[in-house]
Amino acid sequence: MTSILHPLRIGKHIVQYPIVQGAMAVGVSGAKLAGAVANAGGVGVIASLGLGLHSPDFHQRKRNSFFAANRLALIDELTKARNISPDGVMAVNILVATKDYPVLAQTAAAQGANLIITGAGVPVCLPEYTADYPDVALVPSVSNLFSAQLICQTWQRQYNRLPDALIVENCQQVGGHFSQCEDVNSPGFSIESVIFQLRQYCEEQLGVKIPLIVAGGIGDRTDIDKMLAVGADGVQIGTRFITTEECDAHRRYKDYHLQASAADIVTVPSPVGKPSRALRNSFAEQAMTHSSTTLERRCIANCLETCLCRDTGKTYCLLQALSKAALGDVEHGLIFSGANVGYTDRIMSVTELMAELTQPQKPMHSNIVVQRKNPLQIN
Repeated sequence: MTSILHPLRIGKHIVQYPIVQGAMAVGVSGAKLAGAVANAGGVGVIASLGLGLHSPDFHQRKRNSFFAANRLALIDELTKARNISPDGVMAVNILVATKDYPVLAQTAAAQGANLIITGAGVPVCLPEYTADYPDVALVPSVSNLFSAQLICQTWQRQYNRLPDALIVENCQQVGGHFSQCEDVNSPGFSIESVIFQLRQYCEEQLGVKIPLIVAGGIGDRTDIDKMLAVGADGVQIGTRFITTEECDAHRRYKDYHLQASAADIVTVPSPVGKPSRALRNSFAEQAMTHSSTTLERRCIANCLETCLCRDTGKTYCLLQALSKAALGDVEHGLIFSGANVGYTDRIMSVTELMAELTQPQKPMHSNIVVQRKNPLQIN
């Protein structure tokens, strides 16, 4: 019998189930999805990247109007999410690589986010931005022991505090941008080894137990139990939440994920200079081959600190590519996806999915073998 999932404490906040919804941008995980997940006992997460892209406050010809629009859109999205889930645990994901990262961190804290999760960079100054809001839990994403040590040592020295939890990314499985995996077969590189190293570092050198939340390739209860068994305290699940009724993306975006198999997962170059995991479509094919002049190479928002599209005219506009897909143009937009495709063949409610993920599995008493629609084989 599968064990019962226990509540998870992150800073001063207790979440009923150790499940954090993944942050998916642009416009995939907004207020509707985050509010529904928080209501169902998980951590609902609003992805802050590009929230203001389609706001009437964004005027491309006016300097810094995108950042003002982004801030106002984040306030609006948090308000909507809180109306859906007044008492749930709500987080905002912010990318360190974006120019408005400090402002968005301050805004999220001021507007009642319980957690701030960061990705795409090392958030060495994050405690400074949220200093006036000590109840807000800070949760950086890391992929290895080195990045966790850098964050913890810097925060201890400069701010006398430590992260309230760590998102531990499994680069072989996580959707969107990921760290390089050339050493994936080397000793100490597996997600199990990274969890062990982080646990040992936190408890033996820092003298604390920092919750470790694994992200990447987790799509069902079996995956959750496996990660908990090797020392994780919780999991982050992104792709499974795309195929829910409450997901903020267009129905065509959801259907594209429903129809995907492991063979459709490809690695696409990105303007941020890192590889990204996505689903194969016309856009991805063009981006991978660098052979088409039809990709949008015009920077529309100047949103990133470093951007190959803006700075060199190469690749494509990340905001526009992600937004196109989420709005339903599934052939000409970038469709980020984790490696956990093929777990379901229908759209379901968040409540139903959370029940599937959290209820103990009953032992099989027949000879019937239940298989996933598309068993994963990522080479």
